[in-house]
Parts: sequence; structure tokens; C-alpha cells
Amino acid sequence: MIKISGITKSFGNLQVLKGIDLEIAKGEIVSIVGPSGAGKTTLLQIMGTLDSADSGKVELAGQDITRLSQKKLAQFRNRHIGFVFQFHQLLPEFTALENVMMPAFIAGRGKRASRERAMELLEFMGLGDRASHKPNELSGGEKQRVAVARALMNNPEIIFADEPSGSLDTHNKQELHRLFFDLRKRFGQTFVIVTHDEELAATTDRTIHMLDGAIIIKPSASHPAEL
Repeated sequence: MIKISGITKSFGNLQVLKGIDLEIAKGEIVSIVGPSGAGKTTLLQIMGTLDSADSGKVELAGQDITRLSQKKLAQFRNRHIGFVFQFHQLLPEFTALENVMMPAFIAGRGKRASRERAMELLEFMGLGDRASHKPNELSGGEKQRVAVARALMNNPEIIFADEPSGSLDTHNKQELHRLFFDLRKRFGQTFVIVTHDEELAATTDRTIHMLDGAIIIKPSASHPAEL
């Protein structure tokens, strides 16, 4: 599902990524861990098409995205990728339902079908009764579940998550972690999660360790496939 080779990235004289090679299988839930400054978020942004590498190749769902124009890249991102960030980034003037529908509107899909899909997702998240509420009327955990529903709106093959539970309390962290595995069961997405949360990393299928812009090899540990 994801194959990257020889990825390098520098900001000025600082080399942030130093020739990253990585493959992630379809349906895999992978965490990327490491200290601040290791290059985790930069790598995630390059894999997610939000930034470009200085050199190397990125293939997503069989498509070499390094060869796409900006217009084609935006279309690919909208159709094939979902994002979940530490802070939900919901639009405050819109309801939960309208926020979830946004990716479908960007893709040019009809309002009725988009509304039905958004409601289906909110119901799955246990938020059907919160659809008409705006973000300031939702709890932190509810906001993040709305953000996850939005990421799923166009049924993408890949979900990239950057510190998705970083702003949540213990209960909501656990709920979010379970949700990722429930979603994989139901929709079959591949998840790539940058996290400092050791509990979340320990539950994923595989943990990628980064240090100083490179992937480091650690002794393998047995991780449960599900919570």
C-alpha cells in the first residue's frame, strides 16, 4: 500500500530525513515513534503528500505520487488519503455533520449522498445525536471522533494520523485507540500513526523507530493485533 525509497529532506543546512526506505502493507496499522526532532512528522507529511521530499520516491496505492502535478496530487489526496491531527482542526462555524461532509464537497459529490455518508459515519462513531452541534458544543473526545469521521468521508485507503491522542485524557485516548482497530475491521484502511503515546504504539501491528532522520532497528517485540 505504501512504498518509499531513498527519501531525503533538508531545511537549510539541517538534514531532517537521511534516505528513508519503508514499506507498509494494505490494512496494516503502523506507529512511528522517536524523540522530538527525529523526523517523524516530516516523514508523515511527505508520505501524506502535504510536503515533498528533496529526493527519493513515494508510491501510494500503486501510484508514484512524486510524478504528479499539484492539481493531480490534490485530487489524489482528496480521494485516497485521510488525515487526523493532534488538534481536530474542525471549522468552528459548521456543525459536526457539515465538517464531516467537507471532503465530499471538495470532491464535487452531491449533497444528499454526502449527507447520508456523513451521518452513517457519525452513527458509527456514536455521534448521531451530536450531528447538529458545532465544535464548541462538543467534548474533546467527540471533536476527535468527528475529525476521524471527516478523514473517512471519501473512503480513503490510507489514514495518516499525527499525535491523534495527544490532546485527549486517558479515557478518550483508549476510546480512540480502539476506534482505529474497529475502523480497520469495518473499512479495511491502512493506518500510519506518529505518536509519543507508548500505549498506542504497543498495540499497533508494527512500530517504526526513528532517530536523527533515520529508521533504526530495534529488537522485535510481540504486539497484539487488536485491543
